[in-house]
Amino acid sequence: MNPVPIAAEQEPGSTVTLLEGRDGTGAVRRTVLPGGLRVVTEAMPGVRSAAFGVWVGVGSRDEDTAHAGSTHFLEHLLFKGTRKRDALGISSLMDAVGADHNAFTTKECTCYYAKVLDSDLPLAIDVISDMVIGSVLDPKEVEAERDVILEEIAMVDDEPGELVEDLFAAQLFGAAPLGRPILGTVETITALSRDRIVEHYRDRYRPHELIVAAAGNLDHDTVVALVREAFAPVLAEAEDVRPVGPRLSGPGAPAHPGTTLLSRDTEQAQVMLGGTALARTDPRRHALGVLSSALGGGMSSRLFQEVREKRGLAYSVYSYTSGYADTGTFSVSVGCLPGKIDEVLAVCRDELASVAESGLGDEEIQRAKGQLRGSFVLGYEGSYSRMSRIARHELGHPRLPSMDEELAAIAAVTPDEVRAVAADVLTRPQALAIIGPYAEDREF
Repeated sequence: MNPVPIAAEQEPGSTVTLLEGRDGTGAVRRTVLPGGLRVVTEAMPGVRSAAFGVWVGVGSRDEDTAHAGSTHFLEHLLFKGTRKRDALGISSLMDAVGADHNAFTTKECTCYYAKVLDSDLPLAIDVISDMVIGSVLDPKEVEAERDVILEEIAMVDDEPGELVEDLFAAQLFGAAPLGRPILGTVETITALSRDRIVEHYRDRYRPHELIVAAAGNLDHDTVVALVREAFAPVLAEAEDVRPVGPRLSGPGAPAHPGTTLLSRDTEQAQVMLGGTALARTDPRRHALGVLSSALGGGMSSRLFQEVREKRGLAYSVYSYTSGYADTGTFSVSVGCLPGKIDEVLAVCRDELASVAESGLGDEEIQRAKGQLRGSFVLGYEGSYSRMSRIARHELGHPRLPSMDEELAAIAAVTPDEVRAVAADVLTRPQALAIIGPYAEDREF
């Protein structure tokens, strides 16, 4: 077991090595600055890019009623100007170096990032850090972005493939925060005042709650020095505290089985079927990943073969899992012609029930493990994905495993472990979300 402490246990002003690099290169290091701001980097000497991100451990599930929608609203507003530069100044600087820069909000975190040439990393650090700590939250920009976010909500409303995910979460988790849409709703965004957004910003965007992460062709000490300079205004006023620890638990969100239907005159029905699953740190998570891959992770998977290849009932069918601090989801997503929905659901339910009762074959499990290992490695070849990985582990895991440890954990999954997790997860109460041209009283 790695003896390296979590950030909340690390002495301010100190640096630790989280992972030793191979042949003395590629190490992952963490420095905690006074004020609780942490800087985590992964050196990738063989690339010419660098990715930089500032992560905040707050997502849509952390909002109370008065601040509903604030997290995603802030994601927009921090691009709209700081005390040093306006919105055009921010975008012009990033565009001038060909940066890939953006932000995103999830149920449990928010991230502002830029991927640049390694030589432009100092600029990315300066601009992104300034956005996060120096935003003026101009009242005029609040009103302008309110309209933009309402347009974004309308765009999702016109995309059944995206909207069905919100419907599924609302059905499965009910009134719990995990059931809310990340973007907010028309009602919450319309009612949200600038004062409430500012409260949310000042309460959650404090140095000890932020994670600064970078990966690529970089030097850790240089990144720390640049971050220290960029954050100097807030570090000078910050409390003498350590960083917050990883989010490893939560209030939970009991399942609400049942069916929710949004009647729309669409050419294709969108279906999502599933239930609760495992928290992201559950020791069975690798077995669940193998199960999901075998069921709906590729063209040789059970669901793809039964639904598409053998019966031609749908173009797209897949399964996937999501893990949170205290719970998770397992779901099957299908798009099909409206007249085929009953047969599609029957096949999916039969396959889930069959695997829950009898498990998967050894050959299926081996194939799924190989697919999972391959996709894991290929998914972490770039500097942005490496930056995201080290930050996400700081946010929600007690330690950072090496890539070799992750691959070994997948390889070590046994058929019995996959069958056991299938018997648990696939027999839990199910929620069903449907968008399509059906009468409101139709049964599925």
